[in-house]
Amino acid sequence: MATRHQSKIKSRINVSNKSVFHLQDKKTDDKELSIGLIKSAKRTGQLSLCNRGLGSVPDNVWNIDDLVLEETKEVDLSRSDIHNWWNSEPLKMLDLSSNAINMISPNIKLLQHLVTVKLHDNALSSLPPEIGELKLLSNLSLDRNKLTELPKQFYKLTELRWLSISYNELKKIEPDFGDLVMLTFLDLSHNKLVELPPGMGYLVRLIELNLSHNQLQELPPDIVNLRDLKKMNISNNNLKKLPPLGELRKMEMFDANHNDIDELPDFYGCTALKEIYLANNFIKEITEEFCDQMQHLSVLNIRDNKIEVLPENVSLLQTLKRLDLTNNNLNKLPRNLGLLSQLQSLSMDGNKLSSIRQDVIRGGTDRMMKFLRDRMTEEIVSETRTDKDSMWPDKYTLKKSQAFMVPGRNLSDVPDDVFKAAADAEVHIVDISKNKLTTIPVGVCAVKDTLSQLILSSNNIANIPAEICCCIHVQYLDLGKNYLSDLPPEIGTMKNLRELVISNNKFTKIPRCVYELENLEILLAAENQIEEINVSSDALARLRRLAVLDLSNNNIATVPPELGKFTHLRSLELMGNCFRQPRHAILSKGTASVLSYLRDRIPTN
Repeated sequence: MATRHQSKIKSRINVSNKSVFHLQDKKTDDKELSIGLIKSAKRTGQLSLCNRGLGSVPDNVWNIDDLVLEETKEVDLSRSDIHNWWNSEPLKMLDLSSNAINMISPNIKLLQHLVTVKLHDNALSSLPPEIGELKLLSNLSLDRNKLTELPKQFYKLTELRWLSISYNELKKIEPDFGDLVMLTFLDLSHNKLVELPPGMGYLVRLIELNLSHNQLQELPPDIVNLRDLKKMNISNNNLKKLPPLGELRKMEMFDANHNDIDELPDFYGCTALKEIYLANNFIKEITEEFCDQMQHLSVLNIRDNKIEVLPENVSLLQTLKRLDLTNNNLNKLPRNLGLLSQLQSLSMDGNKLSSIRQDVIRGGTDRMMKFLRDRMTEEIVSETRTDKDSMWPDKYTLKKSQAFMVPGRNLSDVPDDVFKAAADAEVHIVDISKNKLTTIPVGVCAVKDTLSQLILSSNNIANIPAEICCCIHVQYLDLGKNYLSDLPPEIGTMKNLRELVISNNKFTKIPRCVYELENLEILLAAENQIEEINVSSDALARLRRLAVLDLSNNNIATVPPELGKFTHLRSLELMGNCFRQPRHAILSKGTASVLSYLRDRIPTN
């Protein structure tokens, strides 16, 4: 047999001979502080011994400001700093994180210039009282240790700005905690705190506070003194009642998931609040007062509670983008829920909504919102038909519904005073579809400050007046089933428009002003006479948020391959045109297949 020769090629992979679970002895730990690290620390004022497998801190760390390095590169402890042959920088940052250190020496007090100390991910069960002598300490991380208490001297660190002590075993903090008045960030999450001392109210510079995953049963009343607070996380505790939070006027995010709260907190005055998380509690009611107060809210997660009723004035939450009501006790939804025009995510699973089919509930937000809008239209039409004495909705109806809806009335005009009443009621939706209008009533401009949806479909409108652009807050504009062949350039200034319907008209091309609508997400232009798809950089390519494009049943002769680059499209409808490629078999496979087909046909240079 021929002898098999070993390859002389060396592997380039460096394999450490240290055991992952090996704890170094004191001598080995001391060697981790090399001459090179000392020189670097004295030059930069920063020393990192992160993730070195240390069981203890090398002794020379505490003396590093007094160490003198001669040109022979030897350490000399006998000379003072004034004989250094370079200008040394005192140690300001010390990183000992991600080791197995179980003790910090009292000699830490020698490092009087420390500003940042990182001790997270170690095995510390206590801190030396001398840590309180670090008068300049500003940033301190102690996460993931085994601390059960803090020494009394700790509260002398009055320059602390950033403090994180999460994932420890603290059962108590002293009222002296209130002496740390410079703190802007505090994380006490994942400990065993049962209560907070009243001194917490003195931390008036706090911007972010995390108290989650403790055993808190109540919050101290003076917590509302934290008037600069922007983020507050008290989730996963045992809280049952919360004090009125209105003094926290700068708070933007409030998280109280997984507690025992049985009624909505009083947020009156929290005008900056954008996100509220109250999932997994015992709340039974969303009140009318809450909807009045929270008109700037963008996220409300109140899933897994006991909610039985939503108030009609939920429509006041006009900036709401996410609403999660999963697993509650709702058996019906308010009619006005369909008026939340900015809603992008609506979750309703796990309720007993007998009046709504399950396929609608599970069909996604768009389908649910369409169902709610259609139902609202039907109910209002039904109400107005039974009330023969009133031609127009009264002020009460307008205020309650936040909508002016008069579809299917054979109207050829709407008086200005009717729109003025609608403006006084601050309506968000105007629906004058299925009438005999030949132009848009100029009175529509009266509701320009609050109008978000304008529905003008199924009329005899041939021209759109330029004045319509004054309705700058409109997000949904339906001009379908009219006699339009163009739109005024001023439409391009309606920058909040997210959905535009121009189907069933007489357009031969997509109007140039449409390409100015940079926030447009849905464009429905089916059933026209459109002859081309303009994908150039000053046309469709400008609509980077466009997700739905319907050009079915037009006169399009060719589909440009460059349309395949529009991967942000979720739905592209091209059926019923006169082009030969892509064929019906490709179109029937869906948007992704059509876009892929087109990309494959882009010429390569």
